[in-house]
Amino acid sequence: MKIVGLTGGIGSGKTTVLKMFQNYGISCYIADIEAKRLMNTSDIIRVRLIEEFGEDSYTETGLNRNFLAEIVFNDPEKLKRINSIVHPEVHRDFTEFVKSAKGDYVIYESAILFESKRETSCDAVITVTAPIELRIERIIKRDGISKSDILLRMNNQLPEEIKVKKSDYVIENIDLQDTKCQVLTVHNTILNN
Repeated sequence: MKIVGLTGGIGSGKTTVLKMFQNYGISCYIADIEAKRLMNTSDIIRVRLIEEFGEDSYTETGLNRNFLAEIVFNDPEKLKRINSIVHPEVHRDFTEFVKSAKGDYVIYESAILFESKRETSCDAVITVTAPIELRIERIIKRDGISKSDILLRMNNQLPEEIKVKKSDYVIENIDLQDTKCQVLTVHNTILNN
């Protein structure tokens, strides 16, 4: 089973592109969603986060996201610590996902694919791109946050040019019809390689 990584900066349209691949029957693992699920359900993660950051890491209802967000907001070392607890469990979960997946390949979607060095376990990598102004416009519409907040988030991500250079395929997500054609081309190329 081939593993194809899919990444892109905030607002590039990764979710839109992922849905297009799903329309071809491709099993897709969305790392961010699964990490959130595991942070609420994995006893291993729960115990380690409490050991590292204290009892306030969880409430009766589950993960205390606000508490942990405050801790890591201005402390990259603590963010690395959380990631070092969560990422191995996500990797284990993904390995189980692949075992039960159908088809010729699966997609592992992650905004931080390169930052977390997950591209090394992929047979190919797709980066979704879009012009920065279009990305900003999409994020404002979707999340209702300010342009300055968006630029701050963008500056914390690996620059798009670096992602593009490290990728096997690039899908420029500007026009929906054109994006669909690009997805079909990439899909067929992956199937035939």
